[in-house]
Amino acid sequence: MTDETTQLLPLDAWHRARGGRMVPFAGYEMPVQYEGIMAEHLWVREHAGLFDVSHMGQLTFHGARVDEALEALMPGDFKALGDGRLRYSMLLDENGGILDDLMATRRGDHFYVVVNGATKTADIDQFARRLPREVVMDHMKEQALLALQGPEAAAVLESLAPGVGDLAFMQGGSFELAGQTAWISRSGYTGEDGYEISVPASRVAAVADAIAADARVKPIGLGARDSLRLEAGLPLYGHDLDPHTTPVMADLGFAIGKRRRAELGFAGSARILKELEDGPVSKRVGLLVDGKQPVREGATVLDREANDVGTVTSGGHSPTLGRPIAMAYVPAAMAAPGSQLKLSQRGRLFTAEVTAMPFVPHRYHRKPKGV
Repeated sequence: MTDETTQLLPLDAWHRARGGRMVPFAGYEMPVQYEGIMAEHLWVREHAGLFDVSHMGQLTFHGARVDEALEALMPGDFKALGDGRLRYSMLLDENGGILDDLMATRRGDHFYVVVNGATKTADIDQFARRLPREVVMDHMKEQALLALQGPEAAAVLESLAPGVGDLAFMQGGSFELAGQTAWISRSGYTGEDGYEISVPASRVAAVADAIAADARVKPIGLGARDSLRLEAGLPLYGHDLDPHTTPVMADLGFAIGKRRRAELGFAGSARILKELEDGPVSKRVGLLVDGKQPVREGATVLDREANDVGTVTSGGHSPTLGRPIAMAYVPAAMAAPGSQLKLSQRGRLFTAEVTAMPFVPHRYHRKPKGV
């Protein structure tokens, strides 16, 4: 049963007509699967999958020194960001806790920011309260967002929007797609090469039809999106990230550039600098779990004396590896690859080994340096 406040996606009828099993997620009814999570997951790894991510928030920020204003709230180096370039970053509270993780893009004289669906209302409130008055924020409610992911995504989209194949990973631009102007970035949440496509909600059905008409494309639901991002070692806000975790604890220190580490000036920077220098108390790690049964979110990490020392934040079966994998926060002393851990779930004990992430290598389209 869905709550009476649950919203419908612009493509709601499109999903249902294709057999999408709809479930409540982030305030919307969203497709969890069509043909089955395993089949959809493997299709994306081999071909191209079309995801509806219109539940996410699309925001723009205009105004004098807008990059400087955003840098006060986030640790990303936005001043050095080139036109049409994306940067992964995090909205932080004053103690360095993560309020959301997001993608920010410089588009000429303004920034385009995509935030998580479950947090977009709170994010908008944070930006409204904490940014200077001269920065104007617009919530692009009229826009829908699609993601096309997989090794055949580039060939599919190039046939519909010539030029997108020239984009590098974390680069975006404006293109004509199915008779509609679309903002397309080469990015995604699966570890595969792929794109995110922003178009007016009034035209998204025509765009989805054009993409899905290609035999290399199938619609993919939330279930496979979650298993794909877990294999890619990518965190999910509200599960692997929350206000109690910092970028360093979450193993996201790569998102804090050299200049930002030197100049600081972002929310929670004193605490984060100390963690960068001394190491965090706990750290997000990848786990290879013995046996066949997945260990799910909420399972307890135990030390050798059977003390509760951490928590599994994401876990499931890896279709690509054919075994259970998980992510957890563990004490820094237990975070080195090869460390042996015990996990407790519903009275059962499991053995796990800390491993480097991603579990499955990323296949982003990166251009050689200097190109």
